[in-house]
Amino acid sequence: MFASVGYEQRSLLQAVREATGGAPLCGCSGEGTIGGDDADESNFSVVVMVISSDKLRWHNGLATEISADSWAAGQRVAQDLSSDLSADAVGLFAFPDGLTANVDQFLGGLEGNLSTDRFLPIWGGAPADNFTTSQTYQYCDDKVVSDGVAYALLSGEALPVWAIDAAYVPIGGERTVTRSKGNVIYEIDGKPALEVLQEYLPDPALADDWGSFANSLALSFRAPSYIRDQEYVARALLTANKAEGSVNLATEVQEGTSVWMSSRDKEKTTTGLDRMAAQIKQELGDAQPRLVLHFDCAARGR
Repeated sequence: MFASVGYEQRSLLQAVREATGGAPLCGCSGEGTIGGDDADESNFSVVVMVISSDKLRWHNGLATEISADSWAAGQRVAQDLSSDLSADAVGLFAFPDGLTANVDQFLGGLEGNLSTDRFLPIWGGAPADNFTTSQTYQYCDDKVVSDGVAYALLSGEALPVWAIDAAYVPIGGERTVTRSKGNVIYEIDGKPALEVLQEYLPDPALADDWGSFANSLALSFRAPSYIRDQEYVARALLTANKAEGSVNLATEVQEGTSVWMSSRDKEKTTTGLDRMAAQIKQELGDAQPRLVLHFDCAARGR
């Protein structure tokens, strides 16, 4: 289940639970919803997928207070999954709060404590709230929480195929993070991070309205080797602290890291979608997909 935040969240979840007969449920709030051929980015949209199968099993759960210790939250998820992490595990869907989680720490605690010696793909995204950046929601059965992570382990007879794409291109030269702590960047090239980012704005005054450009500009980093056909990965600039001149990301940044200011590119978005579809089709071969899930970044543009 995925929904935008205009609804009273608990009433919405209760209505869905009544309609689905109490079937196990997992999901989160988002900037919009995608169902079939329709995408709805209004403040009032909800999409529900119901899955019935005698070949698939699901183990869903919820961890709370992820901001207090994201690593520990990852550990708790791993411990909960340990009893159901068998050889036929297909992949894990995870939705950590997009405003409060340190995603690197969460994944570190999760992956470091999973009782498996083989690769387990992790899919999903960070819950959103239509750019109000105030409160997101995570759903698990009858519970609605914030500052948590909802997750569901898929096991059984299935061949998983996936692809990922980032639609940002660098618009400036290489810069270096010179002072940072966790997921907060204080200085780039020895200057306040926010001051450096203002160099890329057509009008520095735009920095006073963070939301007006945060969904079109991002910081890019060199892509890890496991991401194919991508030279860079983008990280959204979640919030800024004008007094400190710092910016917040959802992942940690080490001092000395190379970064590039990047802008969303419409053509790259389109070609990236085509490339992903071709890659998935090639890996499927003659098989027809039975279940498709598509997770999109709120900053991708309409």
